[in-house]
Amino acid sequence: MTPTAAMNSKRYFPTVRGEVRRHELMAQHTSWRVGGPADYYFCPCDRSDLSQFLQVVPSETPLLWVGLGSNLLVRDAGFRGAVICCHGGLSGLTQLEDRGVVAEAGAACAKVARFCAKAGFSGAEFLAGIPGTIGGALAMNAGAFGSEIWDIVDQVELINRDGRIQQHPTSAFKTGYRWVELLPDHWFVGATLKLVRGAEDEGRQRIRSLLVERSEKQPIQASSAGSVFRNPAEDHAARLIDQAGLKGLKVGGAMVSHQHANFIVNTGNACAWDIEKLIACIQARVKAKFGVLLETEVRIVGDRL
Repeated sequence: MTPTAAMNSKRYFPTVRGEVRRHELMAQHTSWRVGGPADYYFCPCDRSDLSQFLQVVPSETPLLWVGLGSNLLVRDAGFRGAVICCHGGLSGLTQLEDRGVVAEAGAACAKVARFCAKAGFSGAEFLAGIPGTIGGALAMNAGAFGSEIWDIVDQVELINRDGRIQQHPTSAFKTGYRWVELLPDHWFVGATLKLVRGAEDEGRQRIRSLLVERSEKQPIQASSAGSVFRNPAEDHAARLIDQAGLKGLKVGGAMVSHQHANFIVNTGNACAWDIEKLIACIQARVKAKFGVLLETEVRIVGDRL
């Protein structure tokens, strides 16, 4: 979209300060590099700007919240509604003396891990292995290297459809493996992380070690969305997919990674439909061989062509 078109789109929401774009291709904002246009794409300047947008956007407009676009498949016909991008205007990080760190929803998990280590806190190093933002991690209880984000959450801040922000303790939420019971029409805008004091050098070394481990096991240089399927109870999705002989299986430009079987990579010319068909193929093959129906971890949204 040209700068002029972006500026002209402000007429739809004249009271907001952030950028509102029309018909923005989501392929530019997802880690799979696929996805059709969103009716509106909004980048708030800060929390008050986000609140203002929610107050003026029509109540019947569907909302899709994104950070870095990982763990997300937007179909080829796009999203009929408003996409709210938290990464940028809602990426603040604040140290709370010796009590922990406040991270806004748009802050990249890897950046939060480094910030906590530099501040002398221990316990957030695993966040370096999550390729998304704090908001998305909270919404799905994302985890890496045996830890999950809700393990270190003290309280969260949510914004509702009317643009009001409220704080909630962790006790207000039920959580499980890659699952959080969310309040209807409420979205995360920040969290306070409860951490313990540790040596900065040790934290940084731990992060480096985890990132080396991740690079050895996952196709981090390829266009992917992270792990596609949840692990079944007492098993691993990657093992089942591998044992079904599906590494390297392709549909169009989408392929099961040779490096990690629970990753689907865009080899360069995939569309969302290629990825969705490959997901269904994997599920069918694993179900036929092992009797296990793999459940997707990635969100699939939007309309098919």
